[in-house]
Amino acid sequence: MGHKEHKEKAPVQTRCAVITVSDTRTEATDTSGKLIITMLEEKNHEITGYHIIKDEPKEIKSLLKSIDKEKAEVIIINGGTGISGRDRTFEAISHVLEKTIDGFGEIFRYLSYREIGSSAIMSRAVAGVSKGRVIISIPGSENAVRLAMSKLMLPELGHMVFELKR
Repeated sequence: MGHKEHKEKAPVQTRCAVITVSDTRTEATDTSGKLIITMLEEKNHEITGYHIIKDEPKEIKSLLKSIDKEKAEVIIINGGTGISGRDRTFEAISHVLEKTIDGFGEIFRYLSYREIGSSAIMSRAVAGVSKGRVIISIPGSENAVRLAMSKLMLPELGHMVFELKR
């Protein structure tokens, strides 16, 4: 079976948890997290949880472990992917990934480069698999969220879940 047949057999809807990593955002100011939720809901994906958490690796790892696998097939994280001293989301996530989906970060940075130029090299967007779930981590800007969701995530979420369950 090729990728077209896999996509045809893949679920159209997935169950997703959304996490915003930020030291400053609140539910009232988290426009990127809300954008992820809106874009998922527009495609009839189920939101199983929404969290805002500080960029503290121990807290991120703890939250990832606490999200019920049966409820969330996909965990989408936004924020904390840069290179500043406080950007530690990549480190927290990379330690829990059992397999990485290298193409996600590579293609995201390429698409970002086309929009913002060489600054795209500083993005540490990453995706992978942990404990039977897809975990995707993207920058927290609305433009980055819109790009990742529309060009990469929404077209492939069902396919990724299908492949993971095979």
